[in-house]
This record gives sequence, structure tokens and C-alpha cells, in this order.
Amino acid sequence: MTPYGKTAQTAIAAVSRLAEVYNPGQRVRLNSAEIAENRHLPQPVVAKVLTILSQAGLVQGSPGPGGGYWLARAPDAISLYDVVELFERQEQNLSCPFGPNYCGQGPQCPMHDDMLRFRESLISYLKSTTFARFLTAAATSIQPHRKRSAKQRQKRQ
Repeated sequence: MTPYGKTAQTAIAAVSRLAEVYNPGQRVRLNSAEIAENRHLPQPVVAKVLTILSQAGLVQGSPGPGGGYWLARAPDAISLYDVVELFERQEQNLSCPFGPNYCGQGPQCPMHDDMLRFRESLISYLKSTTFARFLTAAATSIQPHRKRSAKQRQKRQ
């Protein structure tokens, strides 16, 4: 449901999972396989994303058995924008749906002002929304969608 590519979405999913288990009193560590399994994502992509997030200082990690990743800052100190900007170009100029030489070369296209407002609104939302939002989800026991086995589906029917 985000207007961003799979890598940015995977990064949001990984950080949101780390936010769900965040405990300021102890470092709850999750490795890339645990995050990938919980979020139904490919483990190699999660591992790559965690490396980039670590290099950016948003997560920290420790290698080896018993290692894993944890948030480098509290969830309320990390915005969605902090994560997205690592994986998506936040250009000042949008590409015009009427073609590369339409807007800026003459009259603006019919969508120009709407697209600018949308972009500004989205960036504002990303900057003002922190991963603390996922602490609430974990506290209220909202569980991620899990695929049910055939037996589980039959029981429910």
C-alpha cells in the first residue's frame, strides 16, 4: 500500500518488526531470518536492507550465533521518512505524466498542482509518523496475517 518499491517496503517491514519487540531495558535481537519469516519476506533481501539500515545508524547488529539486529534509537525517534529516504529518491521535481518536456516548458499539466500537493502530503506524513506506532500494534496483540494450513481452514468452516 505504499507508493514505494519493494526494497523500501522491506525496510519499513524490518524496522517495524524491530519496533514491535523494542524494549529499552534490554536489547531484543532478531536476525534477518526471524524478521523475514515474521513478515513473509525473502531473507536475502531483508539481510541486505538491514546492512544498509545499520550503515545509516538506524539499527545496530552483532554477528554470529546469538547475534542479530536491534533499533539504534527508540521507535519514537525514527520516522518512516528516515527509512524511506535511504531506498527512494526524494526528488524535488516530479516526472510529469504528460511527458518529460510538458511541465516547466510551458503551461503546467492538468495534474501538476494535485501531484505536488500529494507529494508534499506524503512527505509530511512520512516525516511525522514514527515507528512508535508499531509499539501500539504489538501491545494490542495485532498479529500479522499468517497463511493458514488446509486443516486450520477446515476447522474454521
